[in-house]
Amino acid sequence: MSKLSTQELFGKYCTKKEHSLQVEKLCSLIFDEVNKKVKKLPETQKQILKASALLHDIGYFKTSGKEHNKYSFQIISEEGLSDFDDKDTELIAFICLYHRGKLPDKHEDKAFGILDKKKRKIVKRLCGILKIADGFSGDDILKIDGVEINYSKDENIVEMDLKLKDKTDSIDIFKAVKKKELFEIGFKTQVILKISK
Repeated sequence: MSKLSTQELFGKYCTKKEHSLQVEKLCSLIFDEVNKKVKKLPETQKQILKASALLHDIGYFKTSGKEHNKYSFQIISEEGLSDFDDKDTELIAFICLYHRGKLPDKHEDKAFGILDKKKRKIVKRLCGILKIADGFSGDDILKIDGVEINYSKDENIVEMDLKLKDKTDSIDIFKAVKKKELFEIGFKTQVILKISK
């Protein structure tokens, strides 16, 4: 069986296309700000993150439950991706696996533990970005127009300011705040999420 591209796999399995496209857009905005102000990351990692954002919920094709992330991992691992090599496909699968639920742990997850330290760090950082973006559900994510990061090296605090399109809008950031821990682990920093109008 020949491998499908990220877009083809997305088209075949994704049942929440609008949400995934919006998460991809927000991930790109966050990545660009992180890249400029917190930690310089290679462009290849942005492509891995964008693919992960598109594919993170494809597991809903097989289940409507909370374990959809495990099915996302399974689909990507079994089918592969024609536009990424096997190593990057593996990273995408792990990022999709950990976008919800427990944090990655090399001792609890033997498959994750087999990855070398550099790859585990990439998964933590990119999945940390994905988890924050995925924390905005429903119409709330559509209201976000931009992201600005202020980073204090002395205090080691990332202040992530989400800009809203409309000054009359309001969004719930509670879920995103709950999902910031992996970003903090991956980048070894503290995160403050703010909303600006």
